[in-house]
Amino acid sequence: MITDIRLLTVQEYHRMAEAGIFHPEERLELIAGQIIRKSAKGTAHESAITRTERLLRQRLGEQVLLRLQSPIQLDDYSEPEPDIAVVMPNPLDYDDHHPRPEEVFLLIEVADSSLKYDREVKTIAYAKSGIADYWILDVNQRKLHIYRLPSPDGYQSETILSEDVTISPLAFGDCAIALRELLRPAS
Repeated sequence: MITDIRLLTVQEYHRMAEAGIFHPEERLELIAGQIIRKSAKGTAHESAITRTERLLRQRLGEQVLLRLQSPIQLDDYSEPEPDIAVVMPNPLDYDDHHPRPEEVFLLIEVADSSLKYDREVKTIAYAKSGIADYWILDVNQRKLHIYRLPSPDGYQSETILSEDVTISPLAFGDCAIALRELLRPAS
């Protein structure tokens, strides 16, 4: 019977990595004080990240910095690695810290096998930290889940869009993105 769980802080997690406790090829992230093993990346997942990153770079240019599968420090106990983070430009390119919620415009997770985890676990962590705009691109069902209006209890708004819809990031209303541009061509 478990009565008390010891949560790890971001600093402890970093010290463990520096000490070589984790294998260099392990794909891990810290969520709510717990080390989570990330799922393997499939080809649909990787190609959707590439398409999305290319499109955002073309449309938003120097207004933002795009980070791919890089850490975001949500609080003292969570440092996830979203597939795409659209963050404020930083003169040091975040050499001295990972982006924090107030520096994030948009987080995007691409889901092929991770939809349940992204919708249940990451959604809560992102909402609690105040991430204003969180998207999950479901490459299997060809849908986009959009979460907005964060609160300590979760997001107050969830919208699921089909591939024939156009959407804009909350911080960049003039950046129209047709959902099908993010997906592989329909067969």
